[in-house]
Amino acid sequence: MFEQVVIAVFIILGAAFACLVLSLSWLLSPTKPSEGKGLTYECGVKPIGKPWVRFRPGYFVFAILFVVFDIEVIFLFPWAIAMGAVVTGWFIIVEMIIFVTILLLGLAYAWKEGALTWH
Repeated sequence: MFEQVVIAVFIILGAAFACLVLSLSWLLSPTKPSEGKGLTYECGVKPIGKPWVRFRPGYFVFAILFVVFDIEVIFLFPWAIAMGAVVTGWFIIVEMIIFVTILLLGLAYAWKEGALTWH
């Protein structure tokens, strides 16, 4: 029971501290709106054109594919470390082969659909 009380106190104090810091920041911050503060930050250079630019969907598809295969590496790395330390049996090897096969099928589909071509 004592552990739950400690956790509850920790959560309450953390939330109170966050509210206190945010409210102090809001109260003590200077507010003098100007035209320069509303501009898009461009490293000191005056912005040219509109701040909202439409990107082609190909950029987003490419980014999503990057994230998918980046997550694949995150899952493969610990598995490779564990396989190097101890041979754990055929189940894990077959499971990883199925995982990599599904990802390779997704890559083949994206390649076939032209998601990896850059125009």
